[in-house]
Parts: sequence; structure tokens; C-alpha cells
Amino acid sequence: MPCPVRVSRLLLCGTLLLSGCVRLGPDFQSPAQPWVEHWDTPSLALAGQKRPQPDSRQWWHVFGDPVLDKLIAEADIHNADLQVAGLRVMESRAQLGIALSGRYPQFQQASADSLYLDRNQSGGANPQDSHFWQHSVGFDVGWELDFWGRFSRAIESADASWFAAQANYENVLVLLHAQLAQTYYALRTAEARLEIARSNAKLQKRSFEITERLFNSGAEAELDLQQAKTQYLSTLSTIPDFENQVASFRNALSTLIGRPPGALAELDRNSGLVPLLNTAVLQDVPANLLVRRPDVRAAELQVASQSALIGVAEADLYPSVSLLGSIVWSTTSLTGASDTLDLVGGPSLRWDIFDHGRITNNVRVQDARLQQLIVIYQDSVRQAAREADDAATGLIKSLERDRILSDASVAADRSVTLANAQYLEGYSDFQRVLDAQRALFAQQDSYLINRGNAVNNLIALYKALGGGWYSDQPMIDKATRQQMQQRTDWGDLLDEPKEGTQ
Repeated sequence: MPCPVRVSRLLLCGTLLLSGCVRLGPDFQSPAQPWVEHWDTPSLALAGQKRPQPDSRQWWHVFGDPVLDKLIAEADIHNADLQVAGLRVMESRAQLGIALSGRYPQFQQASADSLYLDRNQSGGANPQDSHFWQHSVGFDVGWELDFWGRFSRAIESADASWFAAQANYENVLVLLHAQLAQTYYALRTAEARLEIARSNAKLQKRSFEITERLFNSGAEAELDLQQAKTQYLSTLSTIPDFENQVASFRNALSTLIGRPPGALAELDRNSGLVPLLNTAVLQDVPANLLVRRPDVRAAELQVASQSALIGVAEADLYPSVSLLGSIVWSTTSLTGASDTLDLVGGPSLRWDIFDHGRITNNVRVQDARLQQLIVIYQDSVRQAAREADDAATGLIKSLERDRILSDASVAADRSVTLANAQYLEGYSDFQRVLDAQRALFAQQDSYLINRGNAVNNLIALYKALGGGWYSDQPMIDKATRQQMQQRTDWGDLLDEPKEGTQ
């Protein structure tokens, strides 16, 4: 007959060998769709050219605008949304640390007790009173073995969530850089439109003054005077609206870079300058750029995280095997009493046999959530492709329209010159002057609006292909790091996470 101790040891060794060998639940499979691998469109082929420089991670350098470069650098340090995204990375990193602790005994408890006993006896053959102290020190440990992969799946899920948080941080960078550049050039467009409005108002004011002098001298009808006055005041009324737009865009930029609303002296440089670039610089084929978009990667990592949680839920269907141990030392001040040292240990099995559908339905809940995330991921890829193609098409058409509107503006300017000359020489009436001035203002304004749209579409194309996700600034700035470390022991978790490490 085998020795009971030997049997127990064999069972223990077998349990330890099997621990962690089984991982329930599905292994992660990428939800990517086949069409993505070779995706491209004619618009993207026309709107982008493949060149090594400038790096698409910092695409705004294509504009060669030092003011924009400075604003983006400041936003990388002080923008509130970016700071929150960085803190969420640190939160996910701490959550991963919690999951990693599942590799070790989950229950460890040290205890110490001191009790004073005052025993008073009465009656009986030999009543005795006693007064003594009783002391005990103990340590209990419980270690649930990862028999079904519960903890390894939890680590897998937390690890994917951590990388998803990093991808979300990069996505905030993409959105921030695009929003800041679009706001910056919206400001420059508004400044240019304001200057055009002032220039046209000045031109129309001269016409109004001429008709006023002619009317006062009796050489002109009042109708010409009132029409000139109406057109001048109409153009003049657009100036406050443009000034309001300029102020609003300046305040928006202040907020994006983490400053209170107010004057930004650096914006006084390059006022009203709206650049025009023919193509975007793409450093890879659109299909590869698309799947590297931070939000697409984050969506895929969320699928990976949820996939692992199915295994965690399935582990509840099976028994949990734990190793329990306890050491207790006791002593007493009672005369003649001996000290004791108790060592207790052994395996423990727990199994929820009758779950009444609770565990099974929880597995189904996790699986339904996984399928939702798969659908969300696939839709995010389609939406990203749509955004890229829309931006490329918008850029191409804006460039086509730019050439037409440029010629139209030149023609309108020439028309004003000819109409004024013919009016002063008596070959045409004043209505032709008014029509020419009105057309000039409309064409010049349309030209600027279209040029702003072209720049906006170029920025949108870089954004749609995931450009601008890089920053040379730390996720957590020095002041915030010091504040958090003074409040809580963060260890080394606030250090910059290195790619590919836990």
C-alpha cells in the first residue's frame, strides 16, 4: 500500500506541472478584412506622392511655417486632452500590474493577537482564579493555481488594454495636431478675408465719395448715390464678422495650446498667409498607412483585450485548485502552559456546480461584447478609408477650383478698372461699376475660401492616414510627475513606457 505522504506529494507535483498548461477561451485572431491589404483609390494616387521627407509623423513641416511649428510644440506640452490621454496610459499600466500579481499567491495575510484573560471561578470543590496573557502570531497563504488560464488570460487582456491606451494617446496626438493646424489656417484664411473686405470697402468708399460729390454738384442722380452707399455699407458690415472670426480662432488656438484666451503675439507673424500645396507626402502605400492609424490599432487591441476576457469567464465553469498554508505560533503567560507551533497546508478545491446560468451567461455576455468590438473595428477601418478618399478628392477638386477662381479674380479686378474708366469718361452708367465691384469682392472672397478648403483637405488627408502621431515630449510632464509622486508612491510606473515592454 503506497505511503499517504508520497501520494500527496505526487498529487501536488502533478498539480504544479499542469498549472497554467490549459488556457480556456479563444486565442486572438485579427479582425482585419482582406480588402484592406491592397486598398487604394485613384484620388489618393493623385493627391499623394511617395517621398521620404518630411516624416509623416510630423507632416506639418511641409508648410514651412515656424509659427505653426511653435504652436504644435507648445500644445504637445500643455494640451489638456493630451495630458488626460497620457494619464490613462499610466492607469492602464497600473492595471496591468494588478493583473500580473495573479502569478503569485493571491492571499497572504500576517496576523498578531494579544489577549488578556481574567478568569474568576466560584463554587465547586476547588475554585481558582487565574489571570494571564495569550499571544499568537500567524501567517496564512492561499495560492489559486492558474489551472485553466484564468490569470494568464487576465494578463493578456490587461496587456492589450495597456497597448490600446498607448494607441489612444497617439490618436489624441493625431487629432490635436490636425485640429490645431486646421484652426491655425482657418485663422489665416479669416485674416486674409478680413483684409480683402477692408480693401474692397476702401475701394467702394471712394466710389461712394465720387457719386456724393457729383450728386451735390447736381451732375448725378440720387439713385447712383444711394446704390454706391448701399454697396459700401454692405461690404463694411462684413468686417465686424471677420474680426469676430479672427478673435474666435485666436481663442481656440489659445485653448489648444493650454493658454487662457488672450493675445498671442507670435500670431502677428505671417498674418493672412494661406499656403497652397499640390500634394501630400506619403511615406508608404495607403493600405499600410490606414491600418497603422492609431485609432484603428486601438480598436484592434480592444478586440484582443476582450477576446482574452472570454477565457477568464470560462474558467469559472471549472473547479479552482488552490494551495493553502498556515503557520501559527502561540504562547501564554499561564504557569505550566507550553508554547505551540502549528503548521497546516494542503490543496483545496472549489467548484460552483450549480450556477443556474450565471457563469454560462457571463461567457455569452463576454462573447457578445467581443463581436461588438469586431464590428466596431471593421467599421472604423471603413470609416478611415472613407475619410482618406474624401480628403484626397476634396484636395484635388479644391486645387482644380483654385486655378479657375484665380483667373476669375484677375478678370474681376480688370473689370473694375475698365468699368471705372468708362464711367468717368461717360461711356457707361454707374451700375456697371457697382456690378464690377460686387463681382470683385465675391471672387476674391471665394478664392480665399477655396484656398482655405484646400489646406483643410490636405490636413484632413494626413489625419485620415494617421499622420502626426509622434511627439518628442514625455507623456507626463515634469510638474505633473512630481505632483503625483508626492501624493502616491508610483515607483517607476511614471517613467516613459518602452515599446514592446511590460
